[in-house]
Amino acid sequence: MTAPRSSGREVEQAIGRLLRAGVLLSAAVVLLGAVILLAREAGSPTDYATFRPEQPEHRSIGGILRGAFGWDGRAIVQLGLIVLIATPVARVALTLVAFMIQRDRLYVLITGSVLALLCYSLLVGR
Repeated sequence: MTAPRSSGREVEQAIGRLLRAGVLLSAAVVLLGAVILLAREAGSPTDYATFRPEQPEHRSIGGILRGAFGWDGRAIVQLGLIVLIATPVARVALTLVAFMIQRDRLYVLITGSVLALLCYSLLVGR
């Protein structure tokens, strides 16, 4: 018995839904973080003459997740940006699965290499 083959149209629609959902989820998370941030810091004066880099606890995924679960507005905005960055990576992963189902070895190899490079650059790259 052979595996069912997905049509190209079905795969394109699934990828489109994934990208749309990722962007909408990211926008909702960023909006939630912005509302919390503005509600908590609405009266604080802003000094645009001095550059302040991101706080150390918001420079790692673990720190961002801890801050987001603690309802830190800045961390929630950062989490939304991570979701936005992860969306095209998830698209490549979905494409890899589709090529595996279709048993297209060449495209599995190419897409797997692209996914490995993306993951490497996101996790190890500086």
